[in-house]
Amino acid sequence: MNKLIYLIILLSFFTACSKEKKTNKAAEKMQEFVINISKAAKMHNPHFIVIPQNGIELCYGQADIANGMNFQYTNAIDGVGMEELLYKGYKEAIDERLDMTRDVYKNYKSILVSDYTETETNYTNSVQINEAEGFICYPRRGNNYDYAYIQPIPNGENADDITALHMAKNYLYLISDNQFSSKSAFLDSIKNTNYDVVIIDLFFKGNQLSYGDVESLKTKKNGAKRLVISYMNIGSAEKYRYYWKDTWKVHKPAWLKKEYDGYPDEIWVEFWKSEWQEIIYNNSDSYLKRVLKSGFDGVYLDNVEAYYFLYNE
Repeated sequence: MNKLIYLIILLSFFTACSKEKKTNKAAEKMQEFVINISKAAKMHNPHFIVIPQNGIELCYGQADIANGMNFQYTNAIDGVGMEELLYKGYKEAIDERLDMTRDVYKNYKSILVSDYTETETNYTNSVQINEAEGFICYPRRGNNYDYAYIQPIPNGENADDITALHMAKNYLYLISDNQFSSKSAFLDSIKNTNYDVVIIDLFFKGNQLSYGDVESLKTKKNGAKRLVISYMNIGSAEKYRYYWKDTWKVHKPAWLKKEYDGYPDEIWVEFWKSEWQEIIYNNSDSYLKRVLKSGFDGVYLDNVEAYYFLYNE
């Protein structure tokens, strides 16, 4: 019995070590992926903005704050988006992520926070705390978990021309089109706001936004300039995208690695595989090329945490 327990403990230890090793290696591959996306985009437009969402630990060597800043990675990005930094997450995770977020902000990177606030008190606190930290925020209210509604600007409304991310005082995050019956209604609703930065999807109900569509959003209601950023998922394949093939499923092709809990239309990918990287940025009809063709000012990279979730629950 004692030998069996010992063997189980030993097996658990080696399994944990193997997971950690794979995760660390995958973190380096994600850092490289983001850097290469940035290089490709900035070759086309030196002022193009790159903002990974979450994965703040990727700003450090081997994704660990103890190893110091990974300047090759941070030099490739313009800011970091943080979901549920203050509200909705576990307290321990919040504390750790907040420390890293403050550190990255001190290294001259913009921080965009989208808390999920289910009460008015939490909403007010989110706005006040983020403002005090120097972060810009878009605290979602209870019915806006999926970024489906245009909320009133929480703070910092202005008539300034916003031509760089660090100038922004607020942002709109709107990646669901479910509440809009037509593209014109969608575009007009955004045009009727004074947000400094607008983050939207490249597609409206499956159709790619044109250069003219995107250009029409680059002016606030008050006449000042603003930035328009495209959402781009680089860590999971989405079954409703133009690149998806009907024959695909988990492990077919092999780099479609793992079901995405809570998101049945997405599959975690081995993002370092050349087939996936060609889809994202490395061919003439890549997702990034489409973003550039439509005239967006930058990309908001989702699921950079794929490096972790491929090997951990």
